[in-house]
Amino acid sequence: MAGIRTVEGHTTSGGLHTLLGDLDPKQQEAVLHGDEPLLIIAGAGTGKTTTLAHRVAHLITGGVNPARILLLTFSRRAASEMLRRADSALRKAEAAARASSATANGGTERPPPMPSIPAGSRVWGGTFHATAARLLRIHGRDIGLDPGFTIIDRADSEDLMGAVRTKLGLARNDRRFPQKATCLDIYSHCVNTRHPLEKALRTHFPWCAEHADELRRLFSGYVDRKAEGSVLDYDDLLVFWCGLLSDPAAGAAVRARFDRVLVDEYQDTNALQAEILALLRPDGSGLTVVGDDAQSIYAFRGATVRNILDFPTQFQGTEVVTLDQNFRSTPAILDVTNRVIAQARERYEKHLWSRRPAGERPHLVTCGDEDEQTRFVVTRILEHREQGIPLRKMAVLFRAAHHSLSLEMELGRRNIPYHKYGGLKFMETAHVKDLVAFLRLAENPRDEMAGLRVLQLLPSLGPRRAADLRELLREEAPDPTSGGASGDGAAITGGPSGSGGRSEDRGGATARGPFAAWHQVRPPEAAAALWPGLVQLMDGLSVADPGPPSVQVERVHAFYRPIAESLYDSPESRLADLEALARLAVRTPDRARFLADMALDPPSWTGDLAGPPVLDEDYLILSTMHSAKGLEWDAVFVIHAADGNIPSDMSTGSAEEIDEERRLFYVALTRARDHLYVCCPFRYHTVPRRPADPFGYAQVSRFLSPDVRSVMEFEAAEVLLAGDTDGGTGEGRPAADRAGCVTVADIRAAIKSSW
Repeated sequence: MAGIRTVEGHTTSGGLHTLLGDLDPKQQEAVLHGDEPLLIIAGAGTGKTTTLAHRVAHLITGGVNPARILLLTFSRRAASEMLRRADSALRKAEAAARASSATANGGTERPPPMPSIPAGSRVWGGTFHATAARLLRIHGRDIGLDPGFTIIDRADSEDLMGAVRTKLGLARNDRRFPQKATCLDIYSHCVNTRHPLEKALRTHFPWCAEHADELRRLFSGYVDRKAEGSVLDYDDLLVFWCGLLSDPAAGAAVRARFDRVLVDEYQDTNALQAEILALLRPDGSGLTVVGDDAQSIYAFRGATVRNILDFPTQFQGTEVVTLDQNFRSTPAILDVTNRVIAQARERYEKHLWSRRPAGERPHLVTCGDEDEQTRFVVTRILEHREQGIPLRKMAVLFRAAHHSLSLEMELGRRNIPYHKYGGLKFMETAHVKDLVAFLRLAENPRDEMAGLRVLQLLPSLGPRRAADLRELLREEAPDPTSGGASGDGAAITGGPSGSGGRSEDRGGATARGPFAAWHQVRPPEAAAALWPGLVQLMDGLSVADPGPPSVQVERVHAFYRPIAESLYDSPESRLADLEALARLAVRTPDRARFLADMALDPPSWTGDLAGPPVLDEDYLILSTMHSAKGLEWDAVFVIHAADGNIPSDMSTGSAEEIDEERRLFYVALTRARDHLYVCCPFRYHTVPRRPADPFGYAQVSRFLSPDVRSVMEFEAAEVLLAGDTDGGTGEGRPAADRAGCVTVADIRAAIKSSW
């Protein structure tokens, strides 16, 4: 029959054959898998995203309702890209099916119209935390959670922890108590790893072990303080989702929403996330996870490689499909990376291979010291640029951010533009946090950190007076469990935001609204001019229908502008950021969703949008190894490959830590497509760039074993730089170019003549 073909033993229509046509046999096997639990071990560069996207498309073509598919990723961008690819594959398959149907019917029957709404847009796709927030808005009331909660970010969580720390008297000066950031790290580690406090302190925070009893009091107070303000931190989202699934009635309702659950980057999940999946799909039916145990590198965030290693044991009947055809790197590079990861104590066996030409062997470059390493890297980068590789297709990777300081100085001296991954995140900037605080306070007047931040923007309003004014709001705010907050998913579906049953007069701001207590306040004289405007703004933002989020941002912006101009030097770029925030707000249907997006998946970083234009479109990439995960470049330089740096001397306390450092090194090496250089300085000075200072010798990284080095090209930077004039400094020039300079022979002759 026309349109019927066979792909790896499966009878398929023309549309399904088109869906699978671009996949290799292992990818097809993963896409066509049935309902049993599926673990896809996807080696670096083996088309993980393509495979998972096609599996989503295959499920939809097989009749699964897109709205009953849950796709969990570690960034919203990853989910969007995967669903975009799924939609593309679906449209290709549908077009092929239409053509096949027309051929089968002799062209007499008109094919059905293509759907106007992409199926992928109806899939529940997003991060663990965003999905948790969405489900808690809908089902939270079933476990007594106010669906009108607001989400506090890391900085506000630290501040709240610090406030409780001070209130409990733990900030006294008779002995050193952990700072608020460390306290939050300990708390978060316990929550995500499911480890008791004693184990967390013993294994990861031994210098804090003597404070175990005080930390228990602190953490208990922190939990109570969040409850009083009806706020959740990042960790709470997962904890409450887990609690929701543990409830017999609420858990059943959540499980009934989904027929299929797919998880990306499973090697990066923590114990709490694995527990959530086990509660979501107890028998593993309809569960697909994809990941690579060789790229599990986030233990410092609580992730554990055990989740992916133990998945087949946890879910009986699991099918394991290994993707091993690499579409990124040359076979010569894969030969090195395969040998590096083969040293791991426990792993899924796989040997990556490629159909690409063999390519040049990776280079192991020995350098006299860091300066010589820097000169070599810059010289070779410029050589590749002359050979046709743009700077933006080359990257220098390092274990720690400070490892690139010498290189950055040299790049600046040679006028080579670069971009370093990292820097200040968008939501960490003071001006963005200021503006968002107004919206958070309007959404939830009980939000302590938002209230304090807004009030202290006004002159002469210090922490104590701000705390008193915020307490007035808390006394007036309704009980979170009284049913006053918006209900079944209003914040998700686009219902009115900001109402929450807080205002008796739905027509506008009144003295009976949530900010009524502020109408009678007499502010300090310095704040008197701004106070009426603040109260009017908050009243307007707290009515039943305060307008779309973009309008609310603009209203806050108008009030905040003179404050920003008085607080910050060069405020133009900051105000431009806020204008960009208003444009972002246009994409969200309501304030609750906008605030959730800003807390859970904000823009990665901010720049001086109103500053001088950058006219050079090409730039080199500098990145830590952790930040490089998921990226690729034509040429990659891994620097400081000496023991103590790779692996880090801070991560060699156990075999598990060393294994993770090996995986991190593996991730760095597998970013390279065509050219790979691993550089190892042998001499390190105690003070950089001062050769006369004391120094020590380093050893090549233990991960570069004799077996690994046997398939690498061994080079010495000193020889490679023999012809480099180094910009006229005289360093590294051959003897022939040193006419008129003092030589070793001259010195020895002088010594002899002195006798």
